[in-house]
Amino acid sequence: MNQSELQQQLSRLDLTPSRKLGQSFLVDDNISEWIAAQLQVTSDDCVIEVGPGFGALTDFLVGKVRRLILVEKDGRLAQFLGEKYGDQGVEVIHADATEYDIRPLFLEGSVKFIGNLPYSAGNAILQRFMDAPSPVSHAVIMVQKEVGDRFTAEPGSKNYGVLSLMLQERWRATHLKTIGPTPFFPRPAVDSSIVRFDPRPWDELPMHSPEVYVRTVKQGFAQRRKQLHNNLPVEKGEAVAIFESMGLKPSVRAEELRLEQWVELSNHLDPHPCSALPPVATEMLDVVDGNDVVLEQRARAEIHAEKLLHRAVYVFLRDRGDAIYLQLRSVLKDTHGGKWDSSASGHVDPGESYLECAKRELWEEVWVEPKGEITRVARIEASEATDQEFIEVFVAEAKGKIRVHGKEVDSGRYFPIPFIEEWIAKRPQDFATGFITCFKSWREATESEE
Repeated sequence: MNQSELQQQLSRLDLTPSRKLGQSFLVDDNISEWIAAQLQVTSDDCVIEVGPGFGALTDFLVGKVRRLILVEKDGRLAQFLGEKYGDQGVEVIHADATEYDIRPLFLEGSVKFIGNLPYSAGNAILQRFMDAPSPVSHAVIMVQKEVGDRFTAEPGSKNYGVLSLMLQERWRATHLKTIGPTPFFPRPAVDSSIVRFDPRPWDELPMHSPEVYVRTVKQGFAQRRKQLHNNLPVEKGEAVAIFESMGLKPSVRAEELRLEQWVELSNHLDPHPCSALPPVATEMLDVVDGNDVVLEQRARAEIHAEKLLHRAVYVFLRDRGDAIYLQLRSVLKDTHGGKWDSSASGHVDPGESYLECAKRELWEEVWVEPKGEITRVARIEASEATDQEFIEVFVAEAKGKIRVHGKEVDSGRYFPIPFIEEWIAKRPQDFATGFITCFKSWREATESEE
């Protein structure tokens, strides 16, 4: 769509571009086609586009992917897009992208994200769609150049700060191109940047707690001009000792630390309970008989390899509504790495009761205690479906904020129970097998009580 065609559509819809919504529309098809090509879509992809406007990017995606979802805040544009693409299988959603519920996108397995993001809301939109856990696998976005420079900033630069480190923890941000005001109508007063986001390999950074990392970075940059030790919640002597162990000067400032050093610093300042756990392969567990009677202790790796009967717990943390917290298991786990699982789970230690184990696992994996009582809701006999585990299932509410650690848990999120049931039915491969068995047992027990 060129500028003349765009102005005709604006006139037909009686629409004046809104500064409040940051509306500047691309009117150069060559640039639009180039941007869309950077997403590298295939016919199997699900793509979600935010801020499609009149469809400048959409035109070069429609018909090339399995599913295409457009999220447009302006009601008049949403109606226009529905009329333009409705018979081509494109889904148009009239919504504010900063409030969009991304959880249904997990039913797609993964999605690709693209958008010409409004300058006023670009950061909030990226946070909504790309904070972990996210169904987004890759993204290409256009933002104000100043913002794009912060996404890709390196240590020591004036643009390097909280925003850089929040995104770079999970994503590799690559500046692709700078675009001046000319290809837009109305022309913005600033240049724009095209940035691509690709997942950061899990082994590039030390294992850490994402929540503690975020807090540490925000504290570190609270007063940017001050030396870093002045911003941290510890005495100067302790901070300096930590810096020395990291090979840093006592006078170091926040913008001098590399990404991996911020991660290391967060581990020093507030170590997560599971960070000191021994390697799982050497963990000693009870081996039991068919009646759940202890026979001997063996190493966890041997128990799994020989498929010996043993004990475990699963805990579901509920919120005040009809949702439970699911964790995405660490890729380091010896079974079902990278799969979705219950809020917390684990093997019963020798001499430990199932209830004691449930409380311990909550503390070690998600760093919370149960609020009020923790209730046993199901018991499951050992079988292939449970990986030869006798399992007791508990339900509780979290007391305080959940905090995970990459050694055990990648990330997590609350999901409505009906959605989880739909998710299991559609994509059982996304879950640890034991979780599916325990979740269904809990739901059956709940339904029988009603």
